[in-house]
Amino acid sequence: MQFSVLGHSGLAVSRVCLGTMTWGCQNNQADADAQLDYALAQGVNFIDTAEMYAVPPSSETYGATEAIIGDWLKRNPGRRSKLIIASKMAGSGLSYIRGGGPMTAATLVQAVDASLQRLQTDYIDLYQLHWPNRVSPHFGKHRVGRIGFSDVSRAEQTEQMLELLQALDNCVKAGKIRFCGVSNETPWGISQYLQLSKQHNVPRMVSIQNEFSLLHSKDWPYLIEQCVHENIAYLPWSPLAGGALSGKYLGGARPAGSRWSMLQRNGLFRDTPQSNQAIAAFVALAAAHNMAPVQLALAWVNQVEGVTSTIIGATSMAQLEQNIAAFAQPLSAQVLDDLTQFLQQYPAPF
Repeated sequence: MQFSVLGHSGLAVSRVCLGTMTWGCQNNQADADAQLDYALAQGVNFIDTAEMYAVPPSSETYGATEAIIGDWLKRNPGRRSKLIIASKMAGSGLSYIRGGGPMTAATLVQAVDASLQRLQTDYIDLYQLHWPNRVSPHFGKHRVGRIGFSDVSRAEQTEQMLELLQALDNCVKAGKIRFCGVSNETPWGISQYLQLSKQHNVPRMVSIQNEFSLLHSKDWPYLIEQCVHENIAYLPWSPLAGGALSGKYLGGARPAGSRWSMLQRNGLFRDTPQSNQAIAAFVALAAAHNMAPVQLALAWVNQVEGVTSTIIGATSMAQLEQNIAAFAQPLSAQVLDDLTQFLQQYPAPF
């Protein structure tokens, strides 16, 4: 297993981050135990979760994933110090999470305390804001004109950001969290957090977690360039585009128990005619190089400059084994050239 430093934190994290959002919905405690044991045996030390999980989110499964991890930690207390555990505070929009309201200083402390209780740990290594209070161009909202930037009050958003940083500062000083990060953010959002941290001597964000894959590479180059020069860890989620890059959904297929067979909060926004054309071409490209599509997709994300650790998820041990093995596979110059041509042909299929 290879490791990278998590931004300016000094923490060494595995290039593979074990995502856990299926635990509590598609996977149970026994499944999670097996995944954790296998991943750690392969050298993985970075675990990502969120208070909102399991996914698809619901009031019935809210907090279930953290509770499953907490159960495992309680039974394996000696392994806590060897892990970097990341969790996330949900933003607005879910009525069963603090009434669906925006993130505030008070609700942040509530969220941290509740996550600590479910995780059965004294501290969280990386605590992230799952999505901004303002609407951001993620989850299929990145098309030109899809959202209105001028509708947002810059002063109001900046004030909220400062309030959240001050609350995070209090949590750091109390020993509840070690480092802070963001998720589903933009260059403007990161810039505001960096400026506020410098001006007010509050914690500096060490990471950003955004969707990134061969079907969704919009963060390259502008946001990732900023991450490199500002020493912010870039943590891609959904490197397989919700499993689509495996090819299993081609032709409208919906395998039983798969994510796309379940109701999605934001809909199947990745399922477009253009995406299906791109995926079919990608599957053929992988076959031409005698590689499994999953292997090729993950290996490509891993080699992108600026990527610190890629968040993978699996509902079966076979998937997990294949996913982790992909990171040991270097890509040849010819494969990378072919993928460059693929990206030129299918730059934004959804």
